[in-house]
Amino acid sequence: MRPRSFVPSAAAASLVLAVLSAAPVGAAPAGALRAAADPLPLEDLVTGDAVMDRLVDLQAIADANGNSRALETPGYEASAVYVEEALTAAGYTPERQYFTFEDLVVDDLSLTAAGVEPTDDLYAAEFSPATPDDGVTGPIVQPVDDLRHGCTAADWDGVDATGAVALVSRGTCAFSIKVTNAMADGAVAVILYNNVDEPLNPTLGAAGAWVPTVGLSLSDGQEILAALEGGAAAEATYDYQYHVDEFETFNVIAQTPGGRANNVVMAGAHLDGVEEGPGINDNGSGSMAILEVAVQLAAAAEEDGWPDNAVRFAWWGAEEVGLVGSTHYVDDLVANDPAALDDIATYLNFDMVGSPNYIIGVYDADESTHEAPVPVPEGSAETEAVFTDYFDQIGQPWVDTEFSGRSDYQAFINNGVPASGLFTGADGSKTAEEVALFGGTEGIFYDPNYHSPEDTIDNVDPTALDIMSRAIGHAVAALADDTFPVNGAGNPELTALTAEARCLNGTAYVAVRATNDETGWADVRIATDFGQKKFTKVGSGSNAYQSFSTRSASVEAGSATVSAYRWNDGDPRHQVYEVPYDAISCG
Repeated sequence: MRPRSFVPSAAAASLVLAVLSAAPVGAAPAGALRAAADPLPLEDLVTGDAVMDRLVDLQAIADANGNSRALETPGYEASAVYVEEALTAAGYTPERQYFTFEDLVVDDLSLTAAGVEPTDDLYAAEFSPATPDDGVTGPIVQPVDDLRHGCTAADWDGVDATGAVALVSRGTCAFSIKVTNAMADGAVAVILYNNVDEPLNPTLGAAGAWVPTVGLSLSDGQEILAALEGGAAAEATYDYQYHVDEFETFNVIAQTPGGRANNVVMAGAHLDGVEEGPGINDNGSGSMAILEVAVQLAAAAEEDGWPDNAVRFAWWGAEEVGLVGSTHYVDDLVANDPAALDDIATYLNFDMVGSPNYIIGVYDADESTHEAPVPVPEGSAETEAVFTDYFDQIGQPWVDTEFSGRSDYQAFINNGVPASGLFTGADGSKTAEEVALFGGTEGIFYDPNYHSPEDTIDNVDPTALDIMSRAIGHAVAALADDTFPVNGAGNPELTALTAEARCLNGTAYVAVRATNDETGWADVRIATDFGQKKFTKVGSGSNAYQSFSTRSASVEAGSATVSAYRWNDGDPRHQVYEVPYDAISCG
């Protein structure tokens, strides 16, 4: 739903606040204060303990299915069934959205360098080409800068890399730059080793024409360096073969049965994990957190009624192979139901919310810390503020994380849907400043077991999980109650608001019109300096219209105040609009 073009009056809304119990959500635009009933207290109901119990169940699913919940595995199917059964018991009607896609299947992946043969944590770089059938063999060369980063052409001065395999350390610049420089010096393959003792799964980008490139852990890199210093033959052979196969998997989608379907709040998390492990933090934590939110929202709605805006929950498939499930979902709406995409008020993404060396990170949609490398749709900063205002209110420190689009919100923001989300960190290294805020260990990954077999239930920090789960509950409840700060869609909704000064027999009149855009009736009051009129139970799609005599031959520019009233299970909703009109002289 697109923003309305009229800005509600702060003065008029202040009068409402004196009557109603107000709960403004987030950081509303200037002059946009409005009244609404308190949102459901999900931050008190969605606890880390409850989410942890669900993660224990998810660990049991992984244990029973080969320690993996990756796409097209029994573990993924069982994970989806678990989600569906919990949703069904809570009163939802979950649906699967199946899709097919093509992806690479590795046939051969091996490396021998200076006599060292790494067998674990060997990753072909994303977008790397295959080697010839027998692999590629050449002398090992390194850049000459002190850290062996190879980020500039000068770092390769005096190095003859023609036909060679370049051995390069991670750090300072993007992997693509390192490989580009090595290729420019003649390298036929590149070995990238990590600068921390963790696996390295590099990506080069789709735009380049690369040489075969592989990522190693720091320990494997150091073993190769030690062998070279010990006099081993400086030669490497790298073999990488793959084929393209077609896969089928699915998303799980569920929506609240109540709430406005033309102003949907959407919350998503990917359900699949990597092949290498059970994926309990990545991303059991996010997917189980939104499941608990869905269950608690339904339980609270039994007593208090559904919030004004519908909430749609999504558990994405095939995220770990390129954000495939969420991209399919958005692309399908773009192609087949663009109006439904326009009805999504904002999208909330939760990918890893229990990291053991955690930060409390919020996607930096207002770019106050990080300049975003992707488009930031209007309304995203206001969505971010729902999280940051909540953390500020409870005294919880938080930090910005880059609004990078590198998770399931990418397709949404690429199509203009506002977004934000929470993140406790993956393979970045914790800083001293972050240790001061959150504790933990400086200089190691936020999740040292990221994409590994050790991403188990023991890899989840209960404090981080509790903080983030409650914040997710708060944000979903607040936005389900009111998205006005994000997209200007208040409750109740009026459209086609006009105010016009007119002349009739030498007298100036002010004519005001508004259309009820709700699915049910609403009460409407039109007020001007020359009188007011109340309309009771204006039907859906019907107009409220009144012309007021100024009893004068002219009128100065001004505005009419149009108020709309509705009740949601006894809770009042009151939306105020200021509608300007121009001056007119009828003399």
